[in-house]
Amino acid sequence: MRFQPTTPLFLLSSLAALALPTSAEYVLRSSSLAACQENSGFTASLFDVVFTPNNLTASINMIATSSIEGHVIFDVTIFAYGLEIIHTQVDPCNSNLPGLCPMTSGKMNNPFNLPVTKEAIASIPGIAYTFPDLDATVRVFINRTDGENAGQSIACVEAEISNGMTVDLIGVKWASAAVIILALLSSAIVNGFGFSNAASHIASNTISLFGFFQAQAMLGLCAVPLPPVVKSWTQDFQWSMGVINVGFIQNILTWYQRSTGGTASTLLDTLHTVSVQVEKRSVPLAEPAVDLARRSVGSLAKRAVQTSYGSYIVYGIQRVAFRAGIETTNLFLTVLTFFYIFMLLAALGVVLFKAFCELAVKTKMMKSDTFSEFRAGWFTVLKGVLFRWLLIGFPQITIFCLWEFTQNDSPAAMVLAVFFFLGILTTLGYAAYRVIRIARRSVALHRNPAYILFSDPHALNKWGFLYVQFRASAYYFIVPVLVYILVKGMFIAFAQRAGTVQAVALIIIEAAALIAASVLRPWMDKSTNSFNIAICAMNFINAVFLFIFTDVFGLPRLVIGVVGVVLWIANAAFALILLLMLIITTGIVLFHNNPDTRYQFMNDDRTSFMKSQTHIGPATSELDALGVTARGDGKIVKRSTDLEDDESGLSNSANNVAAANMNRPGSPNSGPHSGKDSARGSVINSARNSIRSSFRAPIDPVTGMYSSSEPHQQHLRGRASGSMRAPSPFVEASGSSTNLSGYPSHSSGAGTAGPRPPAGAR
Repeated sequence: MRFQPTTPLFLLSSLAALALPTSAEYVLRSSSLAACQENSGFTASLFDVVFTPNNLTASINMIATSSIEGHVIFDVTIFAYGLEIIHTQVDPCNSNLPGLCPMTSGKMNNPFNLPVTKEAIASIPGIAYTFPDLDATVRVFINRTDGENAGQSIACVEAEISNGMTVDLIGVKWASAAVIILALLSSAIVNGFGFSNAASHIASNTISLFGFFQAQAMLGLCAVPLPPVVKSWTQDFQWSMGVINVGFIQNILTWYQRSTGGTASTLLDTLHTVSVQVEKRSVPLAEPAVDLARRSVGSLAKRAVQTSYGSYIVYGIQRVAFRAGIETTNLFLTVLTFFYIFMLLAALGVVLFKAFCELAVKTKMMKSDTFSEFRAGWFTVLKGVLFRWLLIGFPQITIFCLWEFTQNDSPAAMVLAVFFFLGILTTLGYAAYRVIRIARRSVALHRNPAYILFSDPHALNKWGFLYVQFRASAYYFIVPVLVYILVKGMFIAFAQRAGTVQAVALIIIEAAALIAASVLRPWMDKSTNSFNIAICAMNFINAVFLFIFTDVFGLPRLVIGVVGVVLWIANAAFALILLLMLIITTGIVLFHNNPDTRYQFMNDDRTSFMKSQTHIGPATSELDALGVTARGDGKIVKRSTDLEDDESGLSNSANNVAAANMNRPGSPNSGPHSGKDSARGSVINSARNSIRSSFRAPIDPVTGMYSSSEPHQQHLRGRASGSMRAPSPFVEASGSSTNLSGYPSHSSGAGTAGPRPPAGAR
């Protein structure tokens, strides 16, 4: 095989061209030239080569510095996925290359075009123009042929080749985002029509799928060198982390940063004068150049790494920002801005829907009972929506706020990072505490955490985002979820200089998440558990792949290249399956007469507690009227909600015991008048207990009676006597009581009880 290039620089663009086209015309391109050995005698701060086989030319634009003098020979090797496919040597003297036989020291900064022979083009495989994100590299050693150092390498340069074909597609980003948004809106609409079971399933699967997208994006944020196809695939989901490039917003953020005492990065503005290397898997001879670059800079924390020959290397979070076209110093503010924008849009959507419903009811376009619960409690729903968005955005806020602590882009940015991170962490922690407190009180009162969690619409609409996707007995699982997100975000943010540490930490974290999900199975039913366990399993596999990319085992380069392709194909197929499942199930629910029948009712019996408040309104009014009669005043008992109901319920038993102690002979409060006062207080407490017990006590499925945590809190219908009357408040020391049916009580001061009438007497 014989090559006829006009210059060795052509070999860096055409012979090594295993890459992809961007349009109908095949194009091979290289935009960076890296040194692959220390003390390299040839370096370039700018290197841009475009090879178009149709017109047999290669356009070269570079700014290079050479310290080589004498006769040399070029040793050229082409790698594809780490596998050596072409190896040849080129003598510039035999190729009639002026200025390179012999080489002279100096600078080269003049753009020029090179003709390419058809023989050289024929040696390039056709797949090089069609396979997306092909992992192809050209490495050239410049070896001296004369003098004392004859046969030794005096320079080494390496170029990454691309043809523009990539899986980083704008269509993938829009399609995945549209499915998530439409599914969330569908769940809200279905819930508004009263099908809470179907709505909770759609919302749970949608949030889980969105979490999988965020996990994909987190792979790209790690500082591990990634194959090109993995970098492009993870870039497709960076929108889920708020990494979205909008031109005028970037201009505003640059102005804001500079006006608050920061120094904006200008890396993207200098691409026409310097090269930027996006760190990826490299061959062994290229690793010394990376080490050289790191030693030349000293600190990798804030800006892109500048090499000793003037180019830059980006990796991890900086790599994601560069590929998105966002300056590194603007990345944190960009994420924060879109987090806030989406929160405002969600709040505005709730307010506008409330206004639309009211207008539709007034104009008779909609029945008055349609969305009645939303219209009555829309403000609580609004708070619940904002809380849910805090939970959805917690991963990106954690990663980028903690990362900003290492960047210090400006004093104002640091203040915002502290405020948002601590504020959201505190808010979600408090919400989890409230959920656990409500559930424990529900267990103490009703031996079932689902009762208060799902029977109180105020608690369900406000805090339900934390527990509705789990079964009632796993209400606590939101705490491990928050800890999982926090610990994972800390490793990604703080270990940007240690990719191997990140990979090992992610394996441990994802393994723990997979084991916990498989053993506890905390989600609401079997299908939802399977959906989430599958996501945890894929996240664990991705963590293992990420560890392979660190190359700590010294695996063959071909193995690492193939693993990158496998990761892309496996995750693409898995994401497609999840998307289709979500789209199909959501579509069926929207066009089904009764969507709740498609899903198995949960074993925690939550649906029996999630009753419409419009249906229990008449019963509530009757019980309130009974309370008014018992108290003898004109005030209506306000039905307590949330923890207020639980606290009052716990105090009822204490009130009854206190009333009994007051009636006990010899007590400090006993006397001729104290009995009347205590009796009146006992009547009021008894009426209140009767009212609350009608709300609180669930039916025992075995006995068919209303169960309770205290014997004296039984529902009237659960009394063994069969009487529909309330228990007597006149509890005496002997434990006897009188009724309110008109029969006299013959109690004495000594606490003796009079005769009882027959149980069924009237």
